[in-house]
Amino acid sequence: MRVVALIPAFNEAETIVQTLAAVADLQLVDEIVVIDDGSTDDTFVLASGCSLGKKVTVLRLKANRGKGGALNYGRLNASGDAYLLLDADLGPTAILAGALLEPILTEEADMTIAHLGTKQSSSSRKMGFGIVRRTASLGVRLLTGHEVLNPLSGQRVMTAEVLEAVGDFFEGFGVEVALTVGALHHGFRLTEIPLAMKHRALGRGLGGLWHRGRQFIQVLSALWHCWRRGWHL
Repeated sequence: MRVVALIPAFNEAETIVQTLAAVADLQLVDEIVVIDDGSTDDTFVLASGCSLGKKVTVLRLKANRGKGGALNYGRLNASGDAYLLLDADLGPTAILAGALLEPILTEEADMTIAHLGTKQSSSSRKMGFGIVRRTASLGVRLLTGHEVLNPLSGQRVMTAEVLEAVGDFFEGFGVEVALTVGALHHGFRLTEIPLAMKHRALGRGLGGLWHRGRQFIQVLSALWHCWRRGWHL
């Protein structure tokens, strides 16, 4: 089974090299595709300069298209039997993604999702209040009848068959919610795996609240998108 890692990145110069080094150490990953989503820092330069044993493709979007848009662009430029989606700010903890691949390769699941729990901040900053996550979980349950703890987790693996059934990635912060609902609606097997991955927390100041406000709106938009497509009970 050919595994392709898709890593969207926007202004991740601080962590992209460490993240790529960790993913390159995953023996089950055949290709790494980084999608620089219109970064204004050195993300593209640093990613392009990584000397790794695995084949690494670094794509560049001139303008920021958002996570879903970046993933769609990456998917157009890579072909695999399974796709590993990872955030660019995981740093060394990206190595833990190996646990997400195993159930896919042994055909025990069609999609795996990292359940990061409450201690996922890589700094002293706090995570959010959980409102967006709880809203997403409620939406998934109402649409599919399934309880999913981390429908917003960007760390996941899915087979090519899942993506074929679901179609293009939803463009926006609701990309993971739409993937989750779509996979469950089409009868695919989903497994959540507790992992101690760490990534950047935006804190609870104005910047963090602004980000989560946008995320909340786009999650609602993704749930409405799923409803309109008929992905509901």
